[in-house]
Amino acid sequence: MLTEEQVGDTATSIFQAEKTRVWVTPVSNRFEHVDVTDAYRIALAVRDLKIADGRTVRGHKIGLTSKAMREMSGATEPDYGFLYDDWIVPEGSTIEMARLNRPLVETEIAFVMGAPLSGPSVNAADVIRATDFVLPMLEIVDSRFNTRGKNALIDSISDGASCGFAVLGGNPVKLTDVDVRNMSASLSINGEIQQTGSARAVMGNPINAVAWLVNRLHEFGVPIQPGDIILSGSFIRAVPFGPGDTVLALFDQLGEVSLSVARTK
Repeated sequence: MLTEEQVGDTATSIFQAEKTRVWVTPVSNRFEHVDVTDAYRIALAVRDLKIADGRTVRGHKIGLTSKAMREMSGATEPDYGFLYDDWIVPEGSTIEMARLNRPLVETEIAFVMGAPLSGPSVNAADVIRATDFVLPMLEIVDSRFNTRGKNALIDSISDGASCGFAVLGGNPVKLTDVDVRNMSASLSINGEIQQTGSARAVMGNPINAVAWLVNRLHEFGVPIQPGDIILSGSFIRAVPFGPGDTVLALFDQLGEVSLSVARTK
C-alpha cells in the first residue's frame, strides 16, 4: 500500500499535468507494488484537488467494459472514475488539439440518474428504477501520462478512468422506450465509418455495467446521486483522430452526436 505522502504527491502531479499539459510518469511505472486500491486512493485525492480548484463532480464513468477495449488496453477488468464539469463538452463543439495528449474516441450510452443508488447489492432492476433517461454520447479517451505504463488498469483508475471529454447528445430517451441491450451505433470520422458495434458488448447490457459500477463504488463509500451522469462504457474499439477531423456517432435508437477538432495543433 502506498503511503499518504506518495498518494498525495502522485495526485498533485496528475492534477498539475491536466492544468499545464506537461504530462507525467504513469503511476504503474513510478511504484512497483501499487494496486487497484492505491489507484482509487489517488483518484480520490485528485478529486479533492479539483474540487478545491473550483471544479464539480457531475457523475462517474466506467470503462473497459467490452472485450474489445480490454484486449486493446491489456486490462483484466473494467476501470472507473469521476466525471467533472470541465470534461463535459456540448455536442457540435470544436475543440483544440492542444487541450489533448494522445486522444481516442468511443461511442457510449450515458445514464442520467433520477434517484440515489448505492451498493452493495444493486441489480439491473434497481438501475432501471433509478435512471431518469439515457443519452447518446462520444467519449474522448485521453490521459495525463507521457507514455504507456506497465499496468493499464492501475494507470487508468488513477487518472479518472482515462477520460478526456464527454460529448453528450441532446436527445433524452426513457429506458422503457428503447431496448438498450440491442442498441447499435457507428462511429465515423470525416464521413468514413471506422467502427460499428452493439451495446450488448458492454457486459451483455449497459445496465449491468452501471450496476457493477455502483457496487464497486460502494467499496469506497461513494454513492450515486440524483442528477449524476454515468458513462456506461464503449461498445466499440477506441479510434484515434487528429486536427481537422469531424467525428460522428450515429445510434439506431438515440440519434446522433458529433464533435469537430480544430485544424491547428
